[in-house]
Amino acid sequence: MSADNGTEGRTGVRHLDVAEGEAGLRLDKFLTQRLPGLPRTRLFRIIRKGEVRVNGGRCGPETRLAAGDRVRVPPLRLEPPGGAAPAARGPPAGLIDTVRRAIIQEDARLLVLDKPAGIAVHGGSGIDFGLIEALRALRPGEPLELVHRLDRDTSGCLLVARTPAALRAAHALLREGRSEKRYLALLCGRWELGHKRIEAPLRTDTRVGGERTVRVAAGGKASVSEFRLVQSYGRRRGTQASLLEVTLHTGRTHQIRVHAAYAGHPVAGDPKYGDAVCNAALRALGLSRMFLHAHSMSFEWPDGATFSASAPLPPELSAVLERLER
Repeated sequence: MSADNGTEGRTGVRHLDVAEGEAGLRLDKFLTQRLPGLPRTRLFRIIRKGEVRVNGGRCGPETRLAAGDRVRVPPLRLEPPGGAAPAARGPPAGLIDTVRRAIIQEDARLLVLDKPAGIAVHGGSGIDFGLIEALRALRPGEPLELVHRLDRDTSGCLLVARTPAALRAAHALLREGRSEKRYLALLCGRWELGHKRIEAPLRTDTRVGGERTVRVAAGGKASVSEFRLVQSYGRRRGTQASLLEVTLHTGRTHQIRVHAAYAGHPVAGDPKYGDAVCNAALRALGLSRMFLHAHSMSFEWPDGATFSASAPLPPELSAVLERLER
């Protein structure tokens, strides 16, 4: 993204690249998340007037975006009308420090963060600032963009592109399935399905009570997850759970959570697709969040250079496994 970082006066033209995790979002929702300071009335006006372009073409607010799409946003005056702009408020210092400590690897093309659970990757939907806003405040002047997204309650490897060229190349690798993404997930129950490949299409545009809910549906997007058992637990207190390594071959919203539930073994601690009885039993053992961790990611750049990154299980999840073993 190229943009003027100031909040007073007019910004320059912005070009926003749609990350893999943002695929399927309506244009208006995408812009609301990326430009949280822009009033909705102004947002719809610039779309209606044709000032917002997707891949060079006009579009409506309901347009669904695909990973790799480029959205042009015109110069904007971001201060509220009818008065002087208030002093710009940036991400809190505590969030910036947390993000600084989360950086575990970097090179000329990418930053790798071990994202803590509980931090959204970007602002929007009632959240003023997310990880990317804090990272931009930490490194002003760098054209940082998310390569992909993780759910707010998921921890682990998150990639951020440092150049537009790196972002485009990484998006192409993800889109073409030429990357390997592995997660560690604690699932409810004893896994007896062996090495299981789940190919179940997902509808990612369903709303229940105004909240996005993903479900397996014949008309959904092709979605493939591969589950491999690491260890089974549950000798004590009647709690049975299984630690699995999950390899994603596609990157749909909530994919692991929905595929795991579809297999009859929901992710432990999942408040949306999980099992209330299992969650309560594991909560008694100290599980205070969803047990889903982006463990590693690797691929080969178009120029032949290899990339790999990994993040160990955070202490609060390792502690739950230790208690299950007792």
